[in-house]
This record gives sequence, structure tokens and C-alpha cells, in this order.
Amino acid sequence: MTQTVPSPTVPAAFVSLAHQLADAAGAVIRQYFRTPVAIDDKADESPVTIADRQAEQVMRDLVQANFPDHGIIGEEHGSLNGEAEWVWVFDPIDGTKAFITGKPSFGTLICLLHRGTPVLGVLDQPITRERWIGVDGQGTTLNGAPLRVRACDAVEKAALYSTDPSMFKGDAWPAYQRLAETVKLRRFGSDCYAYGLLAAGFVDLVCEADLKLYDFAALIPIIREAGGLVTDWQGQAPGIGSDGRILAAGDARCHAQALARLQDAG
Repeated sequence: MTQTVPSPTVPAAFVSLAHQLADAAGAVIRQYFRTPVAIDDKADESPVTIADRQAEQVMRDLVQANFPDHGIIGEEHGSLNGEAEWVWVFDPIDGTKAFITGKPSFGTLICLLHRGTPVLGVLDQPITRERWIGVDGQGTTLNGAPLRVRACDAVEKAALYSTDPSMFKGDAWPAYQRLAETVKLRRFGSDCYAYGLLAAGFVDLVCEADLKLYDFAALIPIIREAGGLVTDWQGQAPGIGSDGRILAAGDARCHAQALARLQDAG
């Protein structure tokens, strides 16, 4: 399965801004990592800290200062001009539970949508200083070095990552179990970092559920431009109206077989 994106060339100024956004968010996050920060619970009972809120705010301020006509969708501070042609999507700390327990598997996710399609994605790990960036038609890099996914022609050979078993609710759990029982290796506790490892050729599948747009949008260009693909559990490109069930793969053959397991068709 091939994902195509009919979009204009992403302007260099937008790519430059994406790096500035990651730099600014990282500077905030490093101040608070492994310090006794206060933890609040949001309405969905997920945790949030001052680091999440401040990191998103500095990114929003930079976008508004540089491209005031662009829209913004953020996990912590909501939507602004979300119908614009170009919209930035922020998850300042994807993996807040990892962050508050001192584990550097979290990341800052930055996506640029063009008319609703992800065309630029950044995954920045501010503690290990690793930065993945995928730009439509320009490939994916990790700290400037080009990346490619690895070949995996059979799901039985695959290494599978997911963040937490609790994300698979209702009928998602038996579907996930069918896949997990088939793969060679499965691991939990990865947050967004697993998608970076997939793009770098160390992981074959990432299967998750209960995600929001800001949890997955940035990861689509990163994996796609490294030669992989990201779909929902029906094999369709996930977007703003996604049900939050995501399957990422480095190899289309493995992806097709994994979809069959999720759909109880193989």
C-alpha cells in the first residue's frame, strides 16, 4: 500500500520554523525534567504539567509571530484558526507519564498540515537530543542523517511496539491480541519514540489505539518519507476524524498481514 500526498513543496521557511519550535520547546522541557513538578489531572484523567503547557505556549507564540495566518491545534491550549490552509499541530510532551517518571521515551511532536494533510513532521527527544524530521518529498532524517525503514516480509518476523495495553479498550483488545500473538517480539512503554525507531529501521510495527490527532499526525511524514506507511486499522490514511486506531509499518507486506490479524481475516 502506498500513501501519496498531493501537496505543494513545503517552503524552506516552514522547515526552519519547525526546527525553531523544537528548539524552543526542548529548552523549556529540559528545565523541568527529573525535577519535582506539580502534576494535574485533565478531564480525561491524563496527567499534565507546567512543562507541557509552557512548551506548547512558546511554540504557539513563535508560529503567531512568524506566520500569523497559520492555524494551530494544540493538546494543551486548543485550536486557533484551525480551518487555515496551513495548520500546525502540537503535542508538547507526547508521553507525559514517562516524563513525570523520569524516563526519556517521551517526545515533542510537531506537525504541519496542508489542507488537512500532514506534510511535515518532527519528533524531538530533548533529553537525548535526537530529532527526527520528515518533509514531504524531501525524506526523513535523524539529526541530519537520512533514514530508511527496514524490510520485513512476514508479520511472524516482526518486532511490534505499543505504548500501553490499557489503550486497547473494548473490541480493540482481542484485535490487538491476535496481532501480538503472531509477531516475533512485542514490547510496551515506548510512547512516540517507537515510531522514530521504526523510521530508523529498528522496529517493524507500531500498533496503538485511543490516539488523538496530535498523537499521530507528526509521525505520518516521518515514517512515510523513510519508506514506511501509517494507516488506521481499516487501512485508510488517518486524519482529523480518525478513530485513533493506528498501525504503522516499515514494510507494506508486513503491514497488510498485520491488518489482516487486526481485522480477524488471517
